[in-house]
Amino acid sequence: MDRVSALDRVEAVLDTVEAGPLPVPVREVWVYGDVALGLDPVDRLDVYVTKDLLLRGDTEAGEAFRAEHGVEGVGSAVSAEWAEGNPDLVRTNASGHAAPADCLAAALLPDDEPTHLEVCNAPFEQNVRRRLEIALDRGAYDHVIDPRGVCLYAEQQRSPETLAKLRGGELAFPTLPESLSMLGAADDDAAEAADAIAAARTSQSGRSVRGDVV
Repeated sequence: MDRVSALDRVEAVLDTVEAGPLPVPVREVWVYGDVALGLDPVDRLDVYVTKDLLLRGDTEAGEAFRAEHGVEGVGSAVSAEWAEGNPDLVRTNASGHAAPADCLAAALLPDDEPTHLEVCNAPFEQNVRRRLEIALDRGAYDHVIDPRGVCLYAEQQRSPETLAKLRGGELAFPTLPESLSMLGAADDDAAEAADAIAAARTSQSGRSVRGDVV
């Protein structure tokens, strides 16, 4: 994906978050990896979303949606308002229950572009450190998140200034192994984790999504 198209997609994500409704409330939007580094082209567009739980469910609307579409969890796991307006975007897990992360991916990103959506209830920086600590403890690095990220939306506001800097390639970051070392990984572990991140990204195609709960 060329850089201009990738950043246009990022702006479209921010527009969708601001406009609502969404499957679940979104607290933060980050981009990380290639697009944050100013690369062109961008091999994959990586987006991180911090989600909140629905504070007010709608049992009645959820039952009506289940009766019509056979999907559980609308009105509790995902917004009934969003599902009723976008029934074609509702995604479920293997048991037929609405899957918030997959619904967010369907709402925010097309399925035919090289994009990845990371969804968690924890902020980006907290989850980056947590994932790295778990990986170092277990010696398994395939779920480590590239820590070189840029926050574009938080506290119900987007950051036009940061997006402008992103478009201008004005943001500087260390290499991936250096970034991981700065978070506490030994040099050998940082290099191995960087290789695992690159291999995992290479194995993906089209849109991918990963949900996580802390």
